[in-house]
Amino acid sequence: MGNERWVLATARRFPEAAALGITELGAGDGHLTRALSRLHPETEITALDLAPPPPDLPENVVWRQGDLFRSPTPPEGGILIANLFLHHFEGDALRALGTLAEGFRVLIFCEPLRARLPHLLGYAAHPFINRVTRHDMHVSIDAGFVPNELPRLMDLPGKRWGIKEHSSWRGALRVLGCRA
Repeated sequence: MGNERWVLATARRFPEAAALGITELGAGDGHLTRALSRLHPETEITALDLAPPPPDLPENVVWRQGDLFRSPTPPEGGILIANLFLHHFEGDALRALGTLAEGFRVLIFCEPLRARLPHLLGYAAHPFINRVTRHDMHVSIDAGFVPNELPRLMDLPGKRWGIKEHSSWRGALRVLGCRA
């Protein structure tokens, strides 16, 4: 979907915020975290995930394993990143993530676009992907967001954020939030 490329290019546009620290929610296997570490080698990169840390993380990466909603100290820094993570939540959890975002200056989110075209593209890919991916793709699209929905559900506009959104033809909804 080109999300990693967009996240890295967008993070590069905010060096002052990046210098305050970058946090990735739902870091998974650490692939994007490692790329952020290479892009910003002098910056502390915090990765949050339920999974244990992958081996051989760069020295500037801090891996915090656990439930971010139960963390005794909420993350804070310059840039908050979520790539294909927020669509796993709804209601109070999204509002709590909006509150968590208050500790940052820049928000970079990529989520599935809930629309017909991503489903059609997914069906076209069915012969080339396994049954689990076929299933998960459509569930994720259905759990995704339409334009303006994610900032509203996270209560970001009322929290003084300047929000810009766009979607990619591949089905990504990209949200950039900057302190107004």
